[in-house]
Amino acid sequence: MRIASIVALVLIALAAVTAYLSLFTVDPTEQALVLRFGEPKQVIKTPGLHTKVPFVDNVLYFDSRVLEVDTAPQEVIASGQKRLVVDAFARYRITDPLLFYQSVTDEQNARGLFANYLESTLRGVLGASTFEAIVRDRRDELMTVIAKEMNEKTGSYGVDFLNVRIKRVDLPDANSDAIYRRMNTERQREAAEFRAEGEGASRRIRGTADREVTVLKANAQGEAERIRGDGDAKRNRIFAGAFGQDPDFFAFYRSMQAYRSALGQNDTRFLLSPDSQFFRYFGDAAGGPETPGSTNTEKQGLAPNASFAPKDTSQAGPDEGASEGGESQDGAEAGDTEASEIGGDAAGIEVPSADSVEQQQSSDAAKEDAGPANSGGTSGAEPELEAAQ
Repeated sequence: MRIASIVALVLIALAAVTAYLSLFTVDPTEQALVLRFGEPKQVIKTPGLHTKVPFVDNVLYFDSRVLEVDTAPQEVIASGQKRLVVDAFARYRITDPLLFYQSVTDEQNARGLFANYLESTLRGVLGASTFEAIVRDRRDELMTVIAKEMNEKTGSYGVDFLNVRIKRVDLPDANSDAIYRRMNTERQREAAEFRAEGEGASRRIRGTADREVTVLKANAQGEAERIRGDGDAKRNRIFAGAFGQDPDFFAFYRSMQAYRSALGQNDTRFLLSPDSQFFRYFGDAAGGPETPGSTNTEKQGLAPNASFAPKDTSQAGPDEGASEGGESQDGAEAGDTEASEIGGDAAGIEVPSADSVEQQQSSDAAKEDAGPANSGGTSGAEPELEAAQ
């Protein structure tokens, strides 16, 4: 009985082991390939519990989900000899486990093989496209074309490439630096244009302001000249009224101003005739004012042919200034010349030359011969002038 029990237990154990080895399950995310002595026997795509021949059949599992092939960023020369760095990936699904097993054996080998196919397809398709098409215009269309070519290349591998996506398209570092420099140059050029426009606007505004300033100054100057002219006219009217009220006093006042202007400095020597109209108000030394035509030198208190060198006329009276004439230097000829017109401002006195004095004396002698009444006692002074010469 004991031997029978042991044999029964062994048979039960063998049956259990055989049953365990005869059954296998397929996950919903997987598909199976049954191999018998290394040869494909059955492809199972439905999930659940399945049977096999123990110790004879071998089951291989393949993923039924969407798988991904990712490549490293690679440099692609686009149309127009523009270099691009493209980073892309592809998605695929195993549709035929038997073909997949016969062509690439497992997913690891398939991943490396499909990555090489993807890189070559990217270079071929993108190399025939322009930079603008890759980056902006035909990007989706190009990805569809790449996926189609991948299916053509891997059609015998039992896979189906669903799509290809370009993650990133960049320029090489050298090209990026060149583009950044070009962009910087363009920005600097635009900045220079803006500065030039600003400078031009500034010059126009400054020119307009300067023109307005010039106009305002001209208007102000014109207004000032008009006001000054009105003041001068008013002053002339006042002078004319004063002259009309008392002509003698006005002539005296103007002569005093001429004396102050001409004789105010004591560093200049003058040679003048005392009977000149310029000194008609110096005649009070003889006891009363002289008429403008009087030339009596003794009455005026001046010696004939005397050189007149005024001292400080601000302290001395008219009689002292007339009597303190300087001596003539080296026989200089005395003449009669007027330093200022009667009633006008005298800015200075011109010193006559010897020839002009002699001509003036000849003219005075002719006048005395023609009319003794107008000369008033100059006949005695003329011989003395000739003796001085």
